[in-house]
Amino acid sequence: MNSPRDNLFAQTLGDPGLFTFNEAVVGVFPDMIQRSVPGYSTVIAMTGLLAARHARPDSRIYDLGCSLGASLLSAARHSETDACEMIGIDNSEAMLSQCRVTLDREQPDNRIKLIAGDITEQEYSNASVFIMNYTLQFIAPKKRLALLTKLRGALQPGDILILSEKIELGEPAMNDLMVDMHHDFKRAQGYSDLEIAKKRQAIENVLIPETRDAHFARLKQVGFRHCECWFQCFNFASLIAVA
Repeated sequence: MNSPRDNLFAQTLGDPGLFTFNEAVVGVFPDMIQRSVPGYSTVIAMTGLLAARHARPDSRIYDLGCSLGASLLSAARHSETDACEMIGIDNSEAMLSQCRVTLDREQPDNRIKLIAGDITEQEYSNASVFIMNYTLQFIAPKKRLALLTKLRGALQPGDILILSEKIELGEPAMNDLMVDMHHDFKRAQGYSDLEIAKKRQAIENVLIPETRDAHFARLKQVGFRHCECWFQCFNFASLIAVA
């Protein structure tokens, strides 16, 4: 199914306001994320492979900030996850409403459970895989340590967290280069300079990126034994943390 094209920030007038996952964004989200996040398709496909490799029978696979369910569907395509309970959580009712439509079409057996709520306020247990693809960056920085502590407590040794994020680079010149390359990527996907500028204005102070080292340090602090970056394109990276 083709997604409507994202032109939400194409207008020349008006303050774009803060970026939210409302019905307007949900309506164009597949197109928006494909054209905005370099390497997105690779991350989603490999998320499924990583989940399949680490899924334990009778455990849970959680997707936190599941949006339209792409990561859950990627994991569900692998037989190794068949014996797992799969749970997606998101705080956007608009996202979950469309996600249910997608899951009914792609997974009519209803094996994926969806929960509306704040991921920082949920209780987690018996997990073998946590997926957080481009989610932690929208959580207030002061809440990130407590959330990751809670996730680590629900995992057994050898279980994993998949964490994909927009990141900052520690060296300012290289960070500026990666930001410029990201903007070039978006231009190549058909976004105008106006759209890029207005989207950046809307998302500033909503999406708060950190350095890769900051992520590693916090993951080690909460008890993950091993952390590594398995994919990076410009200033977008995907990490794996092993409990």
